[in-house]
Amino acid sequence: MYQRIAHITLVVNDYDEAIEFYTKQLDFQLLEDTILKDEKRWVLIAPKGAKECCILLAKASNDKQRESIGNQTGGRVGFFLFTDDFFRDYNKMLNNQINFVRAPTTFEYGTVAVFEDLYGNLWDLIEPNQNNKGIISSQMFNQ
Repeated sequence: MYQRIAHITLVVNDYDEAIEFYTKQLDFQLLEDTILKDEKRWVLIAPKGAKECCILLAKASNDKQRESIGNQTGGRVGFFLFTDDFFRDYNKMLNNQINFVRAPTTFEYGTVAVFEDLYGNLWDLIEPNQNNKGIISSQMFNQ
């Protein structure tokens, strides 16, 4: 049996501003942008080279959804961007005006810094090392 998480929804205020941020400032790629209805689109983004999960940008359609924008994980880091070269990406993100809320730190599992997206959701930028036993990191090291 094979299963995988295909998409993770990220509730946003506006499709176009979110696409602009993720593709220009984080250098993600726009995989799909299909109009479903007047106010609803199917928008998929992912880091360049990603092969599995991607993010579905979903425009908030009511007050309850709008309240969750920027706080979808209750103030915790909710998204994890793995990289094969931490300081290359960290410096590029700084140049692209990404706000880091925690400076780079080296832990037993790798180098990590925390940044926020345009709405305030927290992300880890991580370069895992050989001690990180996660499936993603092992795939990175076996390429």
